[in-house]
Amino acid sequence: MRVLNGTPFCRPPDKSCSLISYNLPCIPLEEQVIFPTVTKTRKCIMKITVIGAGNVGATTAFRLAEKQLAKELVLLDVVEGIPQGKGLDMFESGPIALFDTKITGSNDYADTADSDIVVITAGLPRKPGMTREDLLMKNAGIVRDVTRQIMEHSKNPILVIVSNPLDIMTYVAWKQSGLPKERVIGMAGVLDSARFRAFIAMELDVSMQDVNACVLGGHGDAMVPVVKYTTVAGIPISSLLPAETIDKMVERTRTGGAEIVNYLKQGSAFYAPATSTVEMVESIVLDRKRVLTCAVSLDGQYGIDNTFVGVPVKLGKNGVEKIYEISLDQADLDQLQKSAKIVDENCQMLESAGV
Repeated sequence: MRVLNGTPFCRPPDKSCSLISYNLPCIPLEEQVIFPTVTKTRKCIMKITVIGAGNVGATTAFRLAEKQLAKELVLLDVVEGIPQGKGLDMFESGPIALFDTKITGSNDYADTADSDIVVITAGLPRKPGMTREDLLMKNAGIVRDVTRQIMEHSKNPILVIVSNPLDIMTYVAWKQSGLPKERVIGMAGVLDSARFRAFIAMELDVSMQDVNACVLGGHGDAMVPVVKYTTVAGIPISSLLPAETIDKMVERTRTGGAEIVNYLKQGSAFYAPATSTVEMVESIVLDRKRVLTCAVSLDGQYGIDNTFVGVPVKLGKNGVEKIYEISLDQADLDQLQKSAKIVDENCQMLESAGV
């Protein structure tokens, strides 16, 4: 008797074959085909740090490990024991999930040394009735201090900002880090577009894979879902749904984060934000050149200067490799500029407060 890929078998059957009584297959030798065992073999050499071991940070870290996007992954938080416990729990799932990423939970920024990518999720959670702008002053101080400590231990990382208010925190991190603008990126439109896509798929009862959506602007109530660039298998949604239904989905997208906060009562969304963040990191690590909507600093595109706002960009190993200036209807362009103005005003308020 022999075993092929875990299945017992024998050569051409004979009366002495003990497998016959167990009704097991007898495979002629000439018909035996050995298939290679399929395993996850991706070997990434990057070190990635996730700052903040709350729901968003921990979920992001776990998805990064599952996808084997880093050789070493550090989960850091100010609360002693939380990153260590969550990090160890993730690591112990490796034999089952089939990843070999080294995961370290820590309270010490020294453990983040020489990180290639740092994801910042640290900050106070959004509470019911609280806008992203309400979080402005407190989270700006947190992100500023986090960025300063990151840069003390890593020379030239790419920063992916998830903390809210997203666009403004991206500005704070960029200013504190001293990094080139293309290496500081906010997770904005990836999440907003995902929510819009989900609502469209739900309404039409179609696969989410066939829905493409474009949501620009600040990651807040002034975001701009662009209907003319939103399609289902290439078909404009304006050909599939009445304007009234589309308007309702646009509004639900704008308030998507608040809707989840109101359900949870405590805390905010984390599965979709974490998955959106990982999509960005994956494009950078694997140099996939994905075109995703992210919060980046504009230099005249769309008539906007020196403001971080969500627009389509190409993400590769160097961070933002190209900013796409797409044609917009005047109404959408006006909304985008209005959204950017809100971000800029909040950044100027921080400057005036010395934050």
